[in-house]
Amino acid sequence: MAQSSNSSRVPGFFKLDIPERLHALRERGVLTATDLHALDSGAHILRMQTADRMIENVVGVMGMPLGLGLNFLINGQDYVVPMVVEEPSIVAGVSGAARIFRLSGGIHAETTDPILIGQVQIANVKDADTAKDALLANREEILNLANSLHPKMVARGGGARDIEVHVHPNVGEAGETFVVVHLLVDTRDAMGANVVNGMCEGIASLIETISGGSVFVRILSNLTDRSMVTASLSVPVENLNTGDYSGERVRDGIILANDWALADPYRAVTHNKGIMNGIDAVALATGNDFRAIEAAAHAYAATSGRYKALTSWTKAASGALEGKLTMPLKVGTVGGSLETNPTVAINHRILGSPNAQELAGIMGAVGLAQNFAALRSLSTAGIQQHHMNLHARSVASTANIPTEYFDAVVETLIEEGDIKVWRAQDILRRLRTSEVSADTAHPRSSACGKVILLGEHAVVYDRPALAVPLPLAVEARVVASKDPTLLVPRWGVEQSIPRAEEKPQGLVGGLSMLLRELNLADASINIEVFPNIPRAMGLGGSAAIAVAVIRAMDEFFKLGMSAERVNELAYACEKSAHGAPSGVDNTIATFGKPLIYKPSGDSDSRLFEVLRPKTPIHLVVGMSGKESLTANMVGQVRKAHDQRPAAYNMLFDQIASITVEGTEAFIAGDLETLGELMNMAHGCLNALQLSTPVLEELVFLARSNGALGAKITGAGGGGSIVALCPDRQAQVATAIETAGYQTVTFTIE
Repeated sequence: MAQSSNSSRVPGFFKLDIPERLHALRERGVLTATDLHALDSGAHILRMQTADRMIENVVGVMGMPLGLGLNFLINGQDYVVPMVVEEPSIVAGVSGAARIFRLSGGIHAETTDPILIGQVQIANVKDADTAKDALLANREEILNLANSLHPKMVARGGGARDIEVHVHPNVGEAGETFVVVHLLVDTRDAMGANVVNGMCEGIASLIETISGGSVFVRILSNLTDRSMVTASLSVPVENLNTGDYSGERVRDGIILANDWALADPYRAVTHNKGIMNGIDAVALATGNDFRAIEAAAHAYAATSGRYKALTSWTKAASGALEGKLTMPLKVGTVGGSLETNPTVAINHRILGSPNAQELAGIMGAVGLAQNFAALRSLSTAGIQQHHMNLHARSVASTANIPTEYFDAVVETLIEEGDIKVWRAQDILRRLRTSEVSADTAHPRSSACGKVILLGEHAVVYDRPALAVPLPLAVEARVVASKDPTLLVPRWGVEQSIPRAEEKPQGLVGGLSMLLRELNLADASINIEVFPNIPRAMGLGGSAAIAVAVIRAMDEFFKLGMSAERVNELAYACEKSAHGAPSGVDNTIATFGKPLIYKPSGDSDSRLFEVLRPKTPIHLVVGMSGKESLTANMVGQVRKAHDQRPAAYNMLFDQIASITVEGTEAFIAGDLETLGELMNMAHGCLNALQLSTPVLEELVFLARSNGALGAKITGAGGGGSIVALCPDRQAQVATAIETAGYQTVTFTIE
């Protein structure tokens, strides 16, 4: 069955981070709670032990990105389509095409019965025509024997349906004549290879008796031209308009490009490869044999005697663009990797657990959408770098850039605007010899991150919090550009910045509000952000981005802002992104000083006191690698607080008491006391159910290697820990890194 109505339309899905996407799918009923947990935790990944039972000589498991094709309306039903593919722009392309098709009534898909052909080769036949006649005369006996071998398939409505007999004379140097029996088997929802091969094996002796020849090879054929799919659509010309091209121009360009692929096999191969970009991605996601599907598609493309395009695009009498894809497509929805690979099972559920024919129709629709996206791009402005960040990362990967230089090379490729493999290699050479200099025409502005030493979550309920700055957490710059765009290469973010009236959410929502506040809503700029910390690690990344971007705008537009004005705007960005922030993050990011937040009883008044410790405070931040959304964790605690306010207020009061005493120890340089209080605070955060096994491991690693204190910092549920290490900073960092985690070391003086 398909997903519920409208579930494939998730506006702004690409702008969300991964946890937000998962929760959006859960809210729409696309994911079950179990599948959400599996995807969020990584439990869906194929286990080594399972892989070892699937193939030979296993040494590991290789992962590929799993994305979702959205907006699909097929035969009047909505589908969210899982796609496994490593090439950028394919998922975006099919989703964009499906959006246009949706406005035009969607895609119509038809499939024939899921027939798979088994072949039985007969050699040493005295009279081929006589053998052929005898085999056809004994059709029922052959079919009955084949079906007796697989009664369960027959019970499910499948089984051997018919036979065909083909004669191939003068084969090979000896001029041998072969008679080949085709056994046509309806395999229902199974892929069917084992069933068909077993039937061919089982009828071999009977075929020898009937034909008088010798059976040699008996095996299925992957040319599945009895299991066909046709996907078709009609798009009114007004739905094809783009900003630069009329609908008529787009329509005629698509038709012209397709006509070329019908005439020229060199073009047709690339044309059909594009179709298979979409189909193979769904085949991989659903555990189907993409190699067999590819082989059948390309063989079918050449059945006329000349290899040509699998699609047709024509102009209707109404002027609409009409498209059609016809190809063999035999897939399965039971057995095989569906039963061994947890991700495959999840993907089938995302699709609504379709049967084999329905899945074939979905895959045909995706192939047609991918073809439309490619032809539209070719027939208008050509294939360009619409996804600069993804393209730069792909180029850096092709250039074999080492991990330690990868992000820097990607950022420099984007900054210089020349995204080529040789350029990536040249940047690497310059980085290694320290020849890459700052872009003086577009200097970067910076801002601090934050580390909460004491007071997390309690601060939301008007208790104090002690925080310190994380130096140079984020840099940003503003450059002139055609359309307002946010680029964060290191985090894989590239988003257009909509106008504030559209009420965008998250980071771009804050930036959109900022542009409006500064009367720059119509400014043609790129905002480029270069974070030195991972996102969603509880280190104040969003506030640091806001401050760095505001300073970059101040520099670019010569606005002459004061630090107080920067802080005010950053707080507004935080409020836009998170709802009701304490103001700690943006204040730390702006002023870069240790401070204590003091409750005032007035939600509009935020009191901060800058602190100066008597002795240096040596800290190590250990990052779990698991992103944690502050809003989600705050919401979790708020829900628990609402259910048991007395118990939770008691915990918040304990945290407040620890924070006050810890602040005194911080100022006095009493590190032993500060460390002990940090450990106590971690216990309170554990009581708030904010820790995870990974965070506990990080805390243990820090304490067992000499840290005086170690605790969760930030929202918890993932993110990071902070450790106080006056004499063991290097040892603690090394222990955490050896265990496979990232660290940041810094000192507050």
